[in-house]
Amino acid sequence: MVSARIAGAYEHPLRRITDATVPEVLAQVAYGALDDAGLGLEDVDGFFTSEVPGLGNLGMAEYLGLDDLSWLDTTEGGGASYPMHVGHAAAAVAAGKCRVALVAMAGLPLSGAGTRGRRAPADDYEGPLGLTIPGSYALAARRHMHEFGTTAEQLAEVKVAAAGHAQHNPHALLRTPVTVEDVVASPLVADPLHRLDCCVTTDGGGALVVVAEDVARALPRTVKVLGHGESLKHERGGEVDLTWTGAARSGPRAFADAGLAPADVDYVSIYDSFTITVLMSLEDLGFCAKGQGGRFVEGGTLSSPHGALPFNTDGGGLCNNHPDMRGGMIRTIEAVRQLRGEAAGPVQVRDPRIALVQGHGGSIGTRATAATLLLGAEDA
Repeated sequence: MVSARIAGAYEHPLRRITDATVPEVLAQVAYGALDDAGLGLEDVDGFFTSEVPGLGNLGMAEYLGLDDLSWLDTTEGGGASYPMHVGHAAAAVAAGKCRVALVAMAGLPLSGAGTRGRRAPADDYEGPLGLTIPGSYALAARRHMHEFGTTAEQLAEVKVAAAGHAQHNPHALLRTPVTVEDVVASPLVADPLHRLDCCVTTDGGGALVVVAEDVARALPRTVKVLGHGESLKHERGGEVDLTWTGAARSGPRAFADAGLAPADVDYVSIYDSFTITVLMSLEDLGFCAKGQGGRFVEGGTLSSPHGALPFNTDGGGLCNNHPDMRGGMIRTIEAVRQLRGEAAGPVQVRDPRIALVQGHGGSIGTRATAATLLLGAEDA
């Protein structure tokens, strides 16, 4: 039984912000999401955010004027953080711990005021050897190619779909359509990943409002939170398999929670840090067999509105927006838009009822978090 809904969603319209601080941007998106929901700060009794200035979310709660909170959550999962937060907010609402949960994030990495920077235990060992984030994803891509015959052209299909969608988004950082040939001809960043296989980096942020059923009854345009699952995957002391992601665990948990299966999904929002992330996620989520992701994405499968499984219709992290390297927030916002019928006209999926959001944090080539959300339209 559904016990929580997303009532508000807002994405900051800018991709480079030079006249505001991180707290100011977070406040802007928080106000935007509450306004979209038809609620105010006085209604909020739960606050969910990650890696913002201040002690946990204490400093930001004071900055926003949230002084009567019954639930706080600062779970950190990188690109999976905000799908995690939505799942946690839905659970808190279901348990009666809060009734109106604000989930918000902001970062300004392009303007030199991002919120990242803490070191992990492995950094002192891997950093001196030159392992980079693109390099670690390239390890996964190369292994997938070796094991299953995946090609650079198949990876490029993911970028082609994202770029085709981004041309219809006036806020997208990159709006020019590309071809498979364009992708594989772009410079190598970390073999076998080319520049156009890699996500953008942007300033910005976004926010969501998760509410209880009784609150939702008085609000327009709500989306059901149907299921949630999360997991992590690390190197297990050296027992490394680069051919799967944490979605292989978080996905089945979310589907079981919702009582749904991959065949029920009409639209997917998948964190596209790199093209290989999307391809492997599709396999691990059960949309195709392991090793078949390359073949699955060929022929426009991911393109909206006519592809068999439209994805990232705002342009995704590959083309639209990737604030503070936490793409899960924007992926969730676009899924909400699709289920409300508010995506850009040329890429709006016809009558979508079920949407899946997949977030990843860290690196699928070393250690990563994963979170899966299943969302439903009003009539789902």
